[in-house]
Amino acid sequence: MAVLGETRRSLVAEMLQSSGAVTITDLQARFGVSPMTARRDLAVLEERGVARRTHGGAVLPSIAAPENSFRQRLRDAPEAKARLAEAAFSLLSPGETVFLDASSTTYHVARLIVERGLALRVITNSLPVLQELSGCDQAAADVIAIGGTFRRLTCSYVGPAAVRSVRDHFADRLLMSVTGVTPTGMLTDADVLEAEVKRAMLEQADQSALLLDESKLTARGRQAIAPIAKVSLILADGLGAHDHERLAELGATVRGTGAEPQ
Repeated sequence: MAVLGETRRSLVAEMLQSSGAVTITDLQARFGVSPMTARRDLAVLEERGVARRTHGGAVLPSIAAPENSFRQRLRDAPEAKARLAEAAFSLLSPGETVFLDASSTTYHVARLIVERGLALRVITNSLPVLQELSGCDQAAADVIAIGGTFRRLTCSYVGPAAVRSVRDHFADRLLMSVTGVTPTGMLTDADVLEAEVKRAMLEQADQSALLLDESKLTARGRQAIAPIAKVSLILADGLGAHDHERLAELGATVRGTGAEPQ
């Protein structure tokens, strides 16, 4: 049976992640596609930063930044994440449907949703967010879990099943974070499968907010998610006036948390 294009490309990305390389012949045999279709898939994945094409196939791009565990990320810049979570929470209204990605910053948002009893419909692929929202008998939020392959490092669910599940839903808003932003304004993640889920959430949300602290402007993941202009709003913490101007030039709407350097 033929596999639809986006699903097939997600599976190709998984093959690359597990083996480090694929060939056109591999893709023809696995998916029953023509060499032209296989090359087109690899070209799309290369544009997204997922693959680097070679003669007869593709390999994983070089790793740009290490990926820290969820627990490690929770310990990084807690004050900035608390300010960003407050700013993100202020965007939410009762009755909305909201995507929360598997970032440590959106975990702080989930804690505020529980503490303040905001009645929302939350869709997430983050196990810690799920636990936070479902661990209180008095929680007002309805919770929908995005299932898939469990990544222990990030405590998240990813892969083609997760992407398909995201595409089964529409949300009023997405709250997300990233590994880094390139100088040209590309949002990036350290992992190809995490990037696929975030990209799908962006496509399925009416409005999106990127929670960004200053460290993200000097880090870069190896996987492209989307251009920064695809995000409706950037909530920024600790960024200087020059950074705000540069992001605006890249097509972003930026709102600070009030922690800008003097």
